[in-house]
Amino acid sequence: QHNPAMLIVVLTGFASIGTAVEAIKLGACQYLAKPSNSDDIEAAFGHVAGTTEVELTNRSTSIKNLEWERIHQVLVETDFNISETARRLGMHRRTLARKLEKQRVK
Repeated sequence: QHNPAMLIVVLTGFASIGTAVEAIKLGACQYLAKPSNSDDIEAAFGHVAGTTEVELTNRSTSIKNLEWERIHQVLVETDFNISETARRLGMHRRTLARKLEKQRVK
């Protein structure tokens, strides 16, 4: 049984939508894909605990990373409903499906 007071952060080298969905359903509060540094991990626990003083890392963010973060955010908001996510993002469902397939870590 899962203790609701326990903070679970998943760190994986094999990130995919499927494993992210499963981790969240099993009680994970954060899902991090490798490579992640100690600052990312601390920030994940700080974010979950409600700490507002967590400093953001000063790394450059690519357009692809920003796009993926937005897609993931909307997926979470829609309970991983692909059709609704595509509608909210203003893209065709198949386009979103292709982007999700490309995001898998091989």
